[in-house]
Amino acid sequence: MNRTSSRNMTLVLRLLAAALTLTSLATAQDNEIKGLITGRSGATMSVKTQDNETITVALTTDTQVQEVEGKFNLRKKDLGMTALIPGLPVQVKGSMNDKHQLVADTVKFKSSDLKTAQDIQAGVAPTDEQVQANEAQIKATQEQTAAEQQEIAASQAKIAANKAEIAAANKRFDELGEYNILGEVTVLFANGKVAVDPQYDAQLMDLATKAKTIDAYIIQVQGYASAVGSAALNQKLSLERADNVLAFLEQDGQIPLTNILAPGAMGTSDQVAPNATTEGQAENRRVVVRILQNKGISGT
Repeated sequence: MNRTSSRNMTLVLRLLAAALTLTSLATAQDNEIKGLITGRSGATMSVKTQDNETITVALTTDTQVQEVEGKFNLRKKDLGMTALIPGLPVQVKGSMNDKHQLVADTVKFKSSDLKTAQDIQAGVAPTDEQVQANEAQIKATQEQTAAEQQEIAASQAKIAANKAEIAAANKRFDELGEYNILGEVTVLFANGKVAVDPQYDAQLMDLATKAKTIDAYIIQVQGYASAVGSAALNQKLSLERADNVLAFLEQDGQIPLTNILAPGAMGTSDQVAPNATTEGQAENRRVVVRILQNKGISGT
């Protein structure tokens, strides 16, 4: 082989090596999965894909969490990681690390899927207005072309399957069957009030300090209201109470959002005392904060 041919061969080999390297990097940096969140553990979450494979997704401070809307998902809204609750269908993009975890660059989901997952978590039944809106939408759908109807029917079947799995996932999570409760604080509120009374600051700080000593902990925050007043108002009060407790844990307790579940607005569900008395109503106006650890982590 002459010198020119040798140089050409060397150049070809280098180009091939560079191409393989670029291909490898592109593969490593461009992983994408779609599936259902089945659990949260510390700064990771488990996602069950459409192929029934469970992928561990690592969340970081750089992970973008986006709610998408519109026919082509062009409208995007940045949300916090607390929105990533069990039962939520998501699309995750990122790269694999040496622990075989998908480190998420972006996590996207539909606003309608988030609403469904939150409603199931909170045990909220659809209102008459929602039922009527659904019926009107179905009627409009029926007037579309046959091809569109077939596509919609397939989508509705998929949505129904997702909702069933969402319900099952949230039921398991809500019953805490897969988690150990390693700490709990109940914060009470005055009638119609949502601000956290300073008397609970020390208890919440102690809970935050304890949580940070536990491997792969998750903080669950659920707000409640007494069964006095309208259902809409009680739902709003329970959410604002939970939000304020969560804000304290994040800002004062230094709990990262990667370790906090979306606050649950439980409304008047799960009343712990009779509402016929002032004392009973006071006990029902509460936020319950729990430190959770997946039983798979603790080995129990």
